[in-house]
Amino acid sequence: MKRALFVFSLIVFTLSSCSTPKVAKSVAYQQMYEQEPLTVLLMPPINRTTNVEAKEYFHTTLNVPLANAGYYVIPPFLSMEILKKESAYDAELFLDSPLSTFGEIFGADLAVFTIINKWDKSAIGSNVKVEVEYIIKSTKTNETLYNRKGEVVYDTSVNTGAPGVLGLVANLALSAVNTAATKYVDVAKACNTYTFQDLPTGKYNPKFKVDGEELAGPKEFTVRLNSTF
Repeated sequence: MKRALFVFSLIVFTLSSCSTPKVAKSVAYQQMYEQEPLTVLLMPPINRTTNVEAKEYFHTTLNVPLANAGYYVIPPFLSMEILKKESAYDAELFLDSPLSTFGEIFGADLAVFTIINKWDKSAIGSNVKVEVEYIIKSTKTNETLYNRKGEVVYDTSVNTGAPGVLGLVANLALSAVNTAATKYVDVAKACNTYTFQDLPTGKYNPKFKVDGEELAGPKEFTVRLNSTF
């Protein structure tokens, strides 16, 4: 019986491994390496949740991980003001449209789209659940050069270390307070930083052109993060 269970577990593991093969970044993001883009335009995030502020959380935290990856990010506040004046605040209208105009106006090589599908806060569960998709498209060819979708559980739980029932009650109470007090900009920042870990590096990063053999992350992922990330 034990042998049968072992064989079954091995088969499941093998099938799981085969379904999500790991590939090099130069293969997963071939066009990024061929086009060597430099300048990035952050499109206003597409918010499909009931949390109206989620759009702002993500827009204000996208530039840092992209800049750290070696790209020149057009100042978010400047680009947002221009997009609003040009009636381009609703990025969903441009997701499947030619982007050459944005390349001409901003001098951008890439347009970064963010789609926020879920933003749920749970005081009882002591977490914030976010489901977000990142789509980076070329303004020259309109091709999607980078696409990842993740479900992120941001852990806000607190452990006092106190034993017994009183310790459990204290943990629950403090976790609920911590969940309510969590700065949701930090949640968005964690989502962006984690997702863009496998982004091919740009010209202003020392690893430019030499990170192609590193492994790309899965196109879809689930991860649990906290404030220490």
